[in-house]
Amino acid sequence: MPSHSASPDHETSALLDNHNTRNTHTFSDGIAHEGESGRSGFHIRHFMTVSFRSSSYISQLVNFLWPIVPVAIILSLTTQAHLWIFATSYAAMVPAANLLGFAGQEFARKTPKVAGILIETTFGSIVEIILFLVLIVKHRTGEGNGDEGNMIPIIQAAILGSILTNLLLCLGMCFFAGGIRKHSSNEKFHAVVSEVGSGLLLVAAFGLSIPSAFYSALKTETVKAGSKHHEKFTSGKLHHDILNISRTTSVVLIIAFALYLIYCCTSAHSLFDEVIEQDEHADLDHAEDMKKPKLTMTEALIAVTISIALIIVLLVILVDRIEHVVHAGVPDQFLGLILLPLVEKAAEHLTAIDEAWDGVMNVALYHCLGPSIQTALLNAPIVVLAGWVLGKPMDLNFEIFMIGLLVLSILVVGNFLRDQESNWLEGALLVIVYVVIAIASWYYPNPDQATSNALGPGVRG
Repeated sequence: MPSHSASPDHETSALLDNHNTRNTHTFSDGIAHEGESGRSGFHIRHFMTVSFRSSSYISQLVNFLWPIVPVAIILSLTTQAHLWIFATSYAAMVPAANLLGFAGQEFARKTPKVAGILIETTFGSIVEIILFLVLIVKHRTGEGNGDEGNMIPIIQAAILGSILTNLLLCLGMCFFAGGIRKHSSNEKFHAVVSEVGSGLLLVAAFGLSIPSAFYSALKTETVKAGSKHHEKFTSGKLHHDILNISRTTSVVLIIAFALYLIYCCTSAHSLFDEVIEQDEHADLDHAEDMKKPKLTMTEALIAVTISIALIIVLLVILVDRIEHVVHAGVPDQFLGLILLPLVEKAAEHLTAIDEAWDGVMNVALYHCLGPSIQTALLNAPIVVLAGWVLGKPMDLNFEIFMIGLLVLSILVVGNFLRDQESNWLEGALLVIVYVVIAIASWYYPNPDQATSNALGPGVRG
């Protein structure tokens, strides 16, 4: 193989030997051959069979939860057993999200590789976007911070919880699964995936923490409304400033996400494509996966439509019962930081862990970092801007405790990614960190009892 050391364009070195390298795809290539089903249109029997088999053995087991979906819907229409309704709709979300994830995979396979992974990640985030939007719509104004109807603390906890679940639990399970199967040596991944991901997460953490830092620095400087103080820097003025900062920051973060997409699709497209190509050769089950029957484009779109419709119905049922769950003793912060992210990220996690088990560590790593980046740079800003449109005071003024967890988690993950290798011990340690956070969030008081970012009664609601 010819040497590339003299060329600055090859500073990362070739990832594949020439005899292994296949033609890479660009956006003008159309349909990728490995995504072809050999059929067209819609065939109900084939659709049901392929959808049930799903993408992996674990995902197939999840499909046995489908009977819970009609049970959850029927219970919500016929009974007032709110805790049972919440529990069944929570469990029913898993197969519905799994179908969306599988349909996203099938759709993504029919596109160029880099575009496919971006599309697959976006489909995985649809559940989260719907959850955030349902929560903000259900938020009732005019009720003090922490009172009934105030969904903003839960949304804020869910935003950070989604990032933490991906970075600690999902990534930890991927490292653990890959390390267990390849116990004789460390799993390796490419620097472009880890470095870009770590850098964007630090930028996102900076953007998300600014409103909280602004509030913490000035909360003791406010004066009471009606005071003759010449500057009249009241709690209401501080809240207004926090809202403006949050909304402006949201626009900037969306621009950062757009730049990230442009970078992936242009400047680094060929490098990402080569990294994915390398993983395909390392995939221990690649030949078996290629033999599996696939959905047609029509069937994939129908599966996406069905799953999104079910997810919307189930999330509305779920969110309507949140207040009853909180009254039953489940803390707001535990609900938002742990429970909701676990169910809305279930499909992505199953996919990433299966890829790590197969030795496709670069793609698995992207399925952990990519959704975290999208949550911070796109999904969170979307719900802030949606709240602005709906007249709901959604901001990015998170609990200082939560921001501290986010920053520390990103630093821990960045340290583990630095050497571009992973093993089962690192994975186990990340999961342990997540468990410790879950324990702390269970004991964290609800906003009506104590909070580090309360703006005073009636101000926020």
